[in-house]
Amino acid sequence: MDPVNAAPNPLDPPRPPGVPSISASADRARAELHQEIERVRHGVEEMLAEQNEPVNSQVQRELDDLREDTRLFVKKRLRKSEKRLERSVRKIDERTAKLERRIDQVEADRVAAEYRIHSDTERMLDGLLQEVRAIADLLSRS
Repeated sequence: MDPVNAAPNPLDPPRPPGVPSISASADRARAELHQEIERVRHGVEEMLAEQNEPVNSQVQRELDDLREDTRLFVKKRLRKSEKRLERSVRKIDERTAKLERRIDQVEADRVAAEYRIHSDTERMLDGLLQEVRAIADLLSRS
């Protein structure tokens, strides 16, 4: 939610406390990927500098392949994590909807019970009033 106007972000639906957002997970994975790529590149460049050899095309190709493999690996893992998180959110949403339906049913049952109690009480009081009137009529005749 945006703290300024408290409107929910449609791209990042509300989650239960403690569950990271999908975009936060994606950002963290991208940052880790870039760090890993930079670490590997830096290591290769240091190794080549120690050997006093210029970067040749074969090493450059291997480095590019390594970057691509790392990118694809992180992308795959990120997609897997997002699917797992979406599945968890979907289960929570289903449970929430089920609980809301149950609450609505309990509320409807409560309203119906109150109506029955009121109707039965009213019928009972009407019957009691008729009996009292019948007794009063009998007493007034005597």
